[in-house]
Amino acid sequence: MTESEVVLEWTEIPVPEALRELEPAQQKQVFAYIENSVRSKTDGLDELYQAIAMIVKYIPHFVVIPLMVEHIRPAIAAGVCRKMSVDQATGYANDLPLEYFSEVSKNLDDPLMARIIGKMKKHRAEKFIHYELQHHLLHMLDIAGHFDQKMLEVIARHVTLPEHDDDLVTHPHREIIEQIREMQK
Repeated sequence: MTESEVVLEWTEIPVPEALRELEPAQQKQVFAYIENSVRSKTDGLDELYQAIAMIVKYIPHFVVIPLMVEHIRPAIAAGVCRKMSVDQATGYANDLPLEYFSEVSKNLDDPLMARIIGKMKKHRAEKFIHYELQHHLLHMLDIAGHFDQKMLEVIARHVTLPEHDDDLVTHPHREIIEQIREMQK
């Protein structure tokens, strides 16, 4: 991966070709400018997320959930979730609509998602896992790398993996796929 791709990886947006044509020193200047711009525009968001997380503790879920789904983008909800305890985040995860929670989960790190799913109500966790396996298989495999044996067994019950071992030689999820295959035997 080039330096420009490393610097801009967090944006999840492809690096424009025009940036690739710049000299390395010019690229560094552009990246520094972008980082400074983002930092200045996002200054204070962590404190805002923390404040929201503290406030929603005192508001019933049946009030917060509909407002969240209708008015808060999943990336923002994820920012708030990162400031909550795992137990508090799990309480919301159990009540959020599946599609919305899926979008929120894309903005959370995999170990945190694994802990939240591990504490969710069994039925809700299985529904989420099944949904992710159908719609975002690689995302679910990323999270699965942080699951305990019990949660991996849930995945093993719900997924059909390709039988071609040649495909796994360079696959980034090779180890977790092999673990799941072993459970399916």
